[in-house]
Amino acid sequence: MRSLSAALAILATGVFFSSGMAEAQTAPQGARVVAAAQGVPDKDDFTNRLNGNTVSIVSGNPNGTYLSICYDISAVLDSGDDLRVLPIIGKGGGQNVKDILYLRGVDMGITQSNILRYFNETGEVGKHIENRMRYIARLYNEEMHVLVRADYNTLQDLRGKTVNFSDIGSGTQTTSQLIFKDLKIPVKEVNMGQSDAIEALKKGDIDATILIAGKPAGAFAKLQPNPAYKLIPIPYTPELFDYYLPTKLTNEDYPGIIPKDQPIDTIAVSAVLAVFNWDPKSDRYRRVAKFTEAFFANFDKFLEKPRHPKWKEVNLAAELPGWTRFAAAQELLSKDKNPEGNAQLKEAFEQFLARIEPQEGRTVSKARREELFAKFMEWHKTTQQQTLR
Repeated sequence: MRSLSAALAILATGVFFSSGMAEAQTAPQGARVVAAAQGVPDKDDFTNRLNGNTVSIVSGNPNGTYLSICYDISAVLDSGDDLRVLPIIGKGGGQNVKDILYLRGVDMGITQSNILRYFNETGEVGKHIENRMRYIARLYNEEMHVLVRADYNTLQDLRGKTVNFSDIGSGTQTTSQLIFKDLKIPVKEVNMGQSDAIEALKKGDIDATILIAGKPAGAFAKLQPNPAYKLIPIPYTPELFDYYLPTKLTNEDYPGIIPKDQPIDTIAVSAVLAVFNWDPKSDRYRRVAKFTEAFFANFDKFLEKPRHPKWKEVNLAAELPGWTRFAAAQELLSKDKNPEGNAQLKEAFEQFLARIEPQEGRTVSKARREELFAKFMEWHKTTQQQTLR
């Protein structure tokens, strides 16, 4: 009986406090008067202002570069109520596209330039993906890292072997599938994070692990010399000309596992700041357009320390074959103060290509053309600065 009375007393107390809370929550006018007296902003105004100027960017995990880049974007551009940039930890390039297309609350994300090809071939996110996504800017190069057991020396040695393509949905997974398919090297794909993969490699449970990320990539930058593994080169063969760029990994990138003066040839794919193709009349478009304007206007700040060194590779005007630029970004680029000078630059670059193609013995691929144009613009910028001095 006493237990029943105690239970009823507890229940009555709970009802009392619950009713008190309910009464407090249903008296917004009084709460607003108190809040105003205490200098607290009106809840509705604060909520609308906060949500009305917030954009989200889905990135990657700490093993790669996306998360660092997204943090930089937030650190440089986030000004509080006026523009809030919310980085989201993601799985990487492949899953990021799915999140941009279908996940509520995601405005944009970082992915890879060949991702349209991947999803157009698989059809897993629907048809005509190129009509549903746009890009704000081509970012930096993501280098392919292939860490193998010590007794392997080439990609061909991995034929039929167990190879980690990183997390499911990552850019590493999607691009690795395309590369091994293009090179006609069948492997047994497994999927795990890089830290787990490196341990599995040491134990001999897998034969290789692949990471495609902007160097120096977090997971590999910490590696020390170990007889159990090594990085191997990826030659730039004709099968790779259309979608990838030739590059190198050096001792400066990975002093623990690459000896001095022994760079390793590899390939790279472009990272892309991608966005859903929002209706120009929508609030989501307005917010992303506002972000884009701030991104372009403050770009010089990304080149300063302590920002990631990969920002120095970014050319905001660089185009991506197969992609359409976000309209607000295109409008900003079109507001050029020197169109005649740009036309002259384009003509000079075409003349430069005409000299390069005979030397390379073939027509310059889209990927190679992009690489050469970036170098050409870097050279042009340097010569302009020297002239001004």
